[in-house]
Amino acid sequence: MRDLPPLHALPAFEAAARLGSFLAAAEALHLTPSAISHRIRLLETHLGQPLFERRHRTVRLTAAGRRYLAVVRDSLFRLDEASALLRAPRRERLRLSVAPAIGSQWLVGHIATYQEQHPDLEFVIGSATSLGPLLAGEADIGVRYGEEEWPGLLAWKLFEEHIFPVCRPALAEQLKTPADLDRQRLLRHPLLSWSRWFAAAGLKRDEPAHGPLYEDARLMLEGAVAGHGVALMAASLAAPYLAAGRLARPFAADCPDRSFYIVAPPAIQERPAAMAFIRWLVQGARTEF
Repeated sequence: MRDLPPLHALPAFEAAARLGSFLAAAEALHLTPSAISHRIRLLETHLGQPLFERRHRTVRLTAAGRRYLAVVRDSLFRLDEASALLRAPRRERLRLSVAPAIGSQWLVGHIATYQEQHPDLEFVIGSATSLGPLLAGEADIGVRYGEEEWPGLLAWKLFEEHIFPVCRPALAEQLKTPADLDRQRLLRHPLLSWSRWFAAAGLKRDEPAHGPLYEDARLMLEGAVAGHGVALMAASLAAPYLAAGRLARPFAADCPDRSFYIVAPPAIQERPAAMAFIRWLVQGARTEF
């Protein structure tokens, strides 16, 4: 620890920044306004620059204060999480990082079922599409869509996917052959290849160079429902929309694509409860798909 700030001043700083006044921060922390002011002055002296612009009854963060607040909030949150774990050592916490679409349409129901059987396991669920949370140690287990190789991580295949176009039912009736898509707006996703589907449908087409690019497959499905265009979609994600009649398949052709995987750092093998959950998910996916 090279040069830590006065640690007791950090909650005062965060509260004042969040609430916009020293008086409100004092009430929230059960301190006097002068104590809040004194702690923040200590912090500013340590840092060598002001963190707030003082006004009559309010305060406003300086540019340096805004940058510092992001770090302080993250640090206080991590301390709170670590303290909660120590206060309740019997409850194991499992942090999941899930691709949004598969998380909302498939995983959350399975987590609810597993939670009923294992009430002492606490789930923290976040959404992401990159591997960043796993590689940075911010998540224990991820569910991602991709190929077989996951550098630096262990992987368990859940199920393989097939992809095909979907669109509003009225538009689907107008599309007679895959070549008709040349006159349509095609919705794009970084992990779903139109050129691969075109080849399976007997057409020679490159990836579309234009058209809305969605990073979230669930948003792309809603875009297709809204008439934004024709979406290329994985079968498991499109299924609820097709069953409800919100979307339709204009063509029967589909093609195999990537797969959904559970991915995790190698250290997960040292956590029996986490490994039991992974095995349960994999077995459930094999039964369903």
